[in-house]
Amino acid sequence: METKRTIGIPEGVNVTISNVNDVSVSGPLGSLQRGLWYPGVTIKKVDSEIIVDTEMPRKEQLAMLGTYESHLKNMITGVSKGYEYKMKVVYSHFPIQLKTEGNNLIISNFLGEKKSRKAGILGNTKVAIKGDQVVISGINKEEVGQTAANIRMATKIKRFDPRVFQDGVYLVERGR
Repeated sequence: METKRTIGIPEGVNVTISNVNDVSVSGPLGSLQRGLWYPGVTIKKVDSEIIVDTEMPRKEQLAMLGTYESHLKNMITGVSKGYEYKMKVVYSHFPIQLKTEGNNLIISNFLGEKKSRKAGILGNTKVAIKGDQVVISGINKEEVGQTAANIRMATKIKRFDPRVFQDGVYLVERGR
């Protein structure tokens, strides 16, 4: 039974572990911070590696080892390469118009509705509209993914047959 996970730190990425388990990762694209704490699970930095370890090999602690490993890998990838999701605007009846205002994406003329719909943009995520493409990019994987989900849910069709009305903004590609 594996009670230790090791994550390599690439060149140009700096990881600091302070307090109990507050992890800060900084790289060429920016920095991310996250508090990772669970009873019996420790995070240490040794040379150019992060070691996630547990003294108690119980099911809950072993499951958290994998969770923490994924979170740390996502943070390292985010500050070194970033994340980019591409969405496509699809309409057949009424042309959909998109624009960003502050931390919201405004969706106008969706299914001919007079009232605009709003989708929240989380954190430092950037949304770029290029014709019928929407490009969502950022360094935090969770914020980029949740922003894409907010846009998708804002264009969810209710009270119409989805086989006929296939209008919306759909996720096409996840990158980097």
